[in-house]
Amino acid sequence: MDYFTFQFGSSTHTHTMLFKHLSRLLPATGIRLYATAEKSALATLRKKTGYTFANCKKALELHNNDLAKAEQWLKEQATAMGWSKATKLEGRNTAQGLIGVLVQRNVGAMVEVNCETDFVARNASFQRFVQVASAACVRHLENVESDANLTKVGLNSEALKQIVLDDGKSLGDHLALMIGTVGENASLNRAICYKVPDSIQLTGYVHPAPSEEIPHDVPLLGKYGSLVAFKSEHSTVQEGADGAELSPAQVARKVCQHIVGMKPERIGVPGKDEPAADKDDETCLIHQEYLVDPAYTVGEVLEANRLQIVDFQRFACGEKSQSEEQNVRAATN
Repeated sequence: MDYFTFQFGSSTHTHTMLFKHLSRLLPATGIRLYATAEKSALATLRKKTGYTFANCKKALELHNNDLAKAEQWLKEQATAMGWSKATKLEGRNTAQGLIGVLVQRNVGAMVEVNCETDFVARNASFQRFVQVASAACVRHLENVESDANLTKVGLNSEALKQIVLDDGKSLGDHLALMIGTVGENASLNRAICYKVPDSIQLTGYVHPAPSEEIPHDVPLLGKYGSLVAFKSEHSTVQEGADGAELSPAQVARKVCQHIVGMKPERIGVPGKDEPAADKDDETCLIHQEYLVDPAYTVGEVLEANRLQIVDFQRFACGEKSQSEEQNVRAATN
């Protein structure tokens, strides 16, 4: 019986006999190598893009296992679907989300990105986007001409969407892509960015604080955040109230933590701003009891460590702002 005889036999019998016949004609190793290469390409594409098994398989089939072309096709499809999804979900309430804080040398940024549910706020794709947005704001301010002292730029939702990333796409494009991935509405809410000269330093903090050490070039993520610009009259290590040695930057970071927890409205000027009659109603930073050690006020801690707070900003995820100006309010003396 030859190949053509098998073709016209019964369907089940034909397929079985044809496979046996071809197995004798083709080297088994060649079949195995092709199958292995195909699986390897599929695994690589899934790991690199994060898209589903079915979508990655389809992309490879359409492009003869060419990884680069398959990846490009997936991105184009995801962007188109993301914008479509984003348009459909637009207007749905986004009260959850995360605050991203990133400080790199003389530039710092704090960004709020919102979503509909806390479940999505814990999603890896959403968290990656918040980190991308934070880093994009830092890069954006690096190209802004700085003032002699503190340069501060507030960005609203529309301004954030227009920032262009290294891949040539805007943050708005990446937002749509993320919405298509997580399946619910999300929004770029606001950002505050600082750029300082060598005489001023920056630090940031988020709550809940990360449970492990985060590299300096990776944005911090939390439900609350603060960004502080400060001056230090020394660079030596000081001894804290508990006997621990703290650098000026470490003390400033603890003040950042205090700002998140105690929600001051302004820095305050010694001798000009009087303490509130009830300490629980105090909104002036220097007169508030220090969160880390209530035996001292923040002003006393700053004086003891020869630190000066130049400016600060605090974000709480989902908080309602009364005006655009308050979103980017600078803490003033």
